[in-house]
Amino acid sequence: MLLAGVVTRLWLATRQTRHVARHRNTVPPEFADRIGETSHRRAADYTLARIRFDVVSLLFDSAVLVGLTLLGGLQALSELASAVASSDFVRQLLLVGMVAALLALLDLPFTLWRQFVLESRFGFNRMTLRLFASDAAKGVVLAVVLGLPLLSALLWLMAEAGRYWWLWGWGLWVVFNVCVMLLFPTVIAPMFNKFTPLADQSLAERIHALARRTGFSLNGLFVMDGSKRSAHGNAYFTGLGKNKRIVFFDTLLSRLAPEEIEAVLAHELGHFKHRHITKRLVFAFAVSLAFFALLGWLAQQTWFYTGLGVMPALDGRNDALALILFFLVTPVFTFPFTPVASWYSRKHEFEADRYASEQTDPANLISALVKLYDDNAATLTPDPVHSAFYDSHPPATLRIGRLRAAAS
Repeated sequence: MLLAGVVTRLWLATRQTRHVARHRNTVPPEFADRIGETSHRRAADYTLARIRFDVVSLLFDSAVLVGLTLLGGLQALSELASAVASSDFVRQLLLVGMVAALLALLDLPFTLWRQFVLESRFGFNRMTLRLFASDAAKGVVLAVVLGLPLLSALLWLMAEAGRYWWLWGWGLWVVFNVCVMLLFPTVIAPMFNKFTPLADQSLAERIHALARRTGFSLNGLFVMDGSKRSAHGNAYFTGLGKNKRIVFFDTLLSRLAPEEIEAVLAHELGHFKHRHITKRLVFAFAVSLAFFALLGWLAQQTWFYTGLGVMPALDGRNDALALILFFLVTPVFTFPFTPVASWYSRKHEFEADRYASEQTDPANLISALVKLYDDNAATLTPDPVHSAFYDSHPPATLRIGRLRAAAS
């Protein structure tokens, strides 16, 4: 499965590379009046550079996976944890921590290269090494404060809750995720960014009028200092229930006109109107229930461990090993479902675009999208097969084409 997945990814990367390179010097006719050849070539070069980087990352990550499993890396770490910790419970916590730390360290050079070389080469990086280190330290603190209690509770349930521990574990996972979503806007996000109320009163009134018109309750409009890390622009909704708020990247506000911002937000409101967020949450929780049930069965099978290069302990619990192996190899076996998830996401994007075109002038959303494509160096000429497999958003030409049809 790993080999099949790697070969498929390389084939798709080759298709994308050839297609983007072939159209590098020709702006699609529907964008020729808004995007210049220089910007189009920059987007193509950015896409090609990211593909090359992703291929190297893919090969490295695959080698790490094989090294941890079939070549005995996880077994060695398990033996080391057993030698260091006398308590069986502490041994399992230590093993998970060691694996997490190892994977983070192995990924660090790629993260640094992506941020300070790749993104810098195309003018997107604004992060300093000091800020990078600060973000990393805060991420570690969050992982310990939030992740350690969750892991401890899950390991306790696996040991003490009996045959159907996975059902209790799934319930714990759902509650944990809901709590994180509630805490994110007011506790977690402010640890990394500064949020200030939207100062442009005319824009704020325009947005509140749109919210009232669409029956959407808001608890605030905020501007985030995204420019201290990246030149990429974005906006998002966050929060649950009556605590929903809209957050703008300052880079977005500096590029879009008020009517374009309104159109982008109308698109986001379309996701709420069609209950896309709720549907995705329900789907994610349903899938996680199936995964927990599968894990509950696999954790009892000796072949699950030995087939992946690990000898389960005979004088202690193997719950941490089961968790690590499951989360390591599950992406390999779920990869074939990627195009289904991508199609489902694109379907939601089309529905949100249609809703936005009903609430605002479609021409404003078209104008905003073209600016965002240009500013973010998004390729306008993706390979159709690659796009169908991976892209969560429709290709630019197809998306703009539907909006223009709605405007006519």
